[in-house]
Order: sequence, then C-alpha cells, then structure tokens
Amino acid sequence: MRNFEIEELTITDMQTHLKNGSLTVRGLVEAYLERIETIDRSGPTLNSIITINPIALDEADRLDSHFAKTGEFVGALHGVPVLVKDQIETKDMMTTFGSIAQDGYHPKDDATVIKKLKAAGAIILAKTVLPDFATSWFGFCSKQGETKNPYVLSHDPGGSSSGTASGIAANLGLVGVGEDTGGSIRLPASFTNLVGVRVTPGLISRDGTSPLVVFQDTAGPMARTVTDAALLLDAMVGYDPADEYTTAASIANHQGSYADAMDINSLKNARLGVVRNAYGPNDNTESAEVNQIIDSALEQAKSAGAVLIDVEIPDMMEHITETSLYGSHSRHDINEFLASRENMPTKSLEEIKENGTFHPVLDLLIDIFEGPVNPEDEPDYFRKLAARDKFQRLVAGIVAKNNLDALVFPCIQILPPSKQDIRDGKHQVLTFPTNTLIASQTWMPSICLPAGFSENGLPVGMELVVLPYHEPDLFRLGYAFEQANNVRRTPKYL
Repeated sequence: MRNFEIEELTITDMQTHLKNGSLTVRGLVEAYLERIETIDRSGPTLNSIITINPIALDEADRLDSHFAKTGEFVGALHGVPVLVKDQIETKDMMTTFGSIAQDGYHPKDDATVIKKLKAAGAIILAKTVLPDFATSWFGFCSKQGETKNPYVLSHDPGGSSSGTASGIAANLGLVGVGEDTGGSIRLPASFTNLVGVRVTPGLISRDGTSPLVVFQDTAGPMARTVTDAALLLDAMVGYDPADEYTTAASIANHQGSYADAMDINSLKNARLGVVRNAYGPNDNTESAEVNQIIDSALEQAKSAGAVLIDVEIPDMMEHITETSLYGSHSRHDINEFLASRENMPTKSLEEIKENGTFHPVLDLLIDIFEGPVNPEDEPDYFRKLAARDKFQRLVAGIVAKNNLDALVFPCIQILPPSKQDIRDGKHQVLTFPTNTLIASQTWMPSICLPAGFSENGLPVGMELVVLPYHEPDLFRLGYAFEQANNVRRTPKYL
C-alpha cells in the first residue's frame, strides 16, 4: 500500500481497488495519515488540520473486516476518508469552531450530517481549520494559526472552509465537507482549484453545526471532481426532525444519486447567462487576469455546444448590501448555539470579546461583537428580510426571461490574495469582491468549478448558479463543463 498512488484518487477508483483486493481501507487511511504528517505538519506545513480522528484506523479495520466477511460494502461511501470542517460537531474528537476559547470541547453527540456520513461507510479522518466561528473569507484561526494555499504557499486558501479546501487540494483526504453561509465553500474552492457545492438551504441538516446566519447556512461537499462531490452529497441530504429547515429536502424530493444527472453532452444547447457586471474592472490587473481566464473557460463551454447570453443583474451591489444580515443575525445565532451546549467552555461572544480570545485579523467577527442581541432589535431588520425575497425574484426572473439553464460568472473578481496583504488589512470581509453572495442571499444553489490558473500559478474558479431545488442541474452542467475544461492539477511543492 505504501507505493499506492493516492494523488487525485477518486471514490470510484478507490472502491474498485477495494473490490479487487489491491487496496484496504486501513492502507488508504495510513497513507493519508502519513501524507498529513509530511505535508501538513512538516514540509510545506499547510496547517489545514486541527484534529486527527484517534479511532480512524479502528474504523478502517471494522470496514475491512465487514467486507472480508460479507463481500459487500456497508454503504455508498464505504472506506472514504473525509476531512470535515471543525464547525461541525463530532463526538469522537474535539470540536473547536476554530476558536481558542472552545479548545478542548468534546460534543456529546455527532451532528446529523456526521451520522449520515458514517452510516454510508465514510471515515471522518480529521477536522479542519477555519477562522473563528466561520467569520472570514481568509484562513486565519485563533486555535490553529494561518492556513496556506497549497498552490502558492505565500497566498491564502480562502475561507471560511480554509482547512478543508487546502487539505483536499493537497490530497490529504479523499473528499471534504465545508460549510457555506456567504461563500465559505465556493470561495476557498475557487482559491484551491476544487469543486465546491452550495445547496438550497435546508437540503442538508444543520443540527450540530455552529451557525452564522441560521437560515442562510448550509454544509456541503468539497472535492477534486464533480462526480465525487455528487456522491458525497448523496449521503448528506435528507429531512431531519432536529432541523426544521430540512423540510426543504422533502420539497426537493430528489430521488437516486446526484451523479445520475451527469452527461458529458449536457452543455449542448445549454443556455448560460454570463453575468457581465459580476466581472471585475479590466483596468485592475488582477481582475483583468481573472476575466480572461473565465472567458477562456467559457469558450471551452461554447465549443461543447453551450449558448452564451450576456446578462446583467441591475443594481447588483446595492441588492447584496441591502440583503446582508451578518450584522443583524450572527451575534444572536452564535450565542444561542453556544448557550445550548452545557459543556461548552465559553458560552458567549461577549465573554470571548472580553477575554480577547479571538484572532485579531477577523474584522467581521469584531463587527459581529457589536451586533444586536436580538435581530428584531435592528431597525432595518424586517426591511432587509423583505429585500431578500425581492432579490431572489430579480435574479430568478433573469433566468426565466432569458430561458436560461444557469447563470455563470467569476466566483471572485480578483486572485487569491497574499497572506501579508491580509495581515496588513488590505482586504476586509464585507468589501471583498466575491460574487458568492449572489447565490447565498437569494437562497439559490451553486457550484464552483475550476476554470484555470493565473500566470503565477494561482487558481481561478467559475461559479454556476441555478434555480432553487435544481441541484441536479448543477451536476449535469458542472460535469460537462469539467470535461470540456479539465484544468484540475495537483499542487507541486518546492
């Protein structure tokens, strides 16, 4: 097993090796643990992992024993080692939410999504780094420090699913789970050459996941291929009585695997609305390079049969600003979650602020400290809620009026910034030029797809957005785009 190639391994290929006896789950887990030691803890020191599962090898042995006795897998994710953002509670290992104030917290139970992954045969290999309570686009964490971008180590991997992104891009696990409120799956996926999926909120239970804006939050898959993302999502969705928002899963009523929607010819005659005012200005060098990469990728889609239609979202930035609820909601939602755990080391953001137990770079968290105790106390709260419905109708109306299959645009208007620029305060969360907020604040599902690389080797991602509950279209179109514009490559360490 030590000589087995795990770089760019897929779920399907891995399970084929399990079936023919050329691989064991224990061997695979050992290989990933060795890789974590040599790449994450030493060597390039990506710093993407907070906690390794102490019983991962025991779980691997149990799965190998089951297969040896029965000749069958326990589920669709049999033997799949998963990296999970440390925002999601796991009873077998510490959960910190990226916060030094919660160091040593051991949940009494697994989050619902963890239970579902385990039931499908997955192994939770490790918990990954995130900025404190998922409050940043960048990889700075009071518990763990700074996480690096595996493609250019001096640059940021994005946030808030920083560690999952860096770890999966560097092949430290087979697939990963992130969480997305405003773009925390898709932005780091864009920065690290990954596929990242945000579903319609409520398809995946948030039980056991620390919130940011409770009705906007969702966990989701991060993977190196669209197919792996679909297979991971299969095990994550479903109604959960512990999360009332999961009635959305019943409404969607998806049957079978999301991978069933995939067809390499799906771009033929697909109508893609290219949102031109989501591009950055061409007089900015970084934006111009991103624009060129996205347009080049869209030419590949056009060559595969896609029809490109230029569209605009009127007053887009005004709508995004008007519908942002971090300042109104996050203090309340995080505090309510912390207070609900009797063994949580620190029970409130007020205590964290008073003790200074947070990373000083996290400007959004500092703003959240000053938010209202209750969202309803914010004078503009109900107007902002109503504005969200209006924004959704506007964006969905563009899809309808132009008979579009999807909207497409750059995930982020600039290249992944350097760590030093972030430390120097050159980028702030609420003004960072990310387009991921479009889908987040209209409750529309979207997928980030690798689009290409800058001249200095930094990844660029393209976002594809569809109507609510149309997740199969994400995978149908995303897979065809991936095949037409295959730019996934393994990071190379000097």
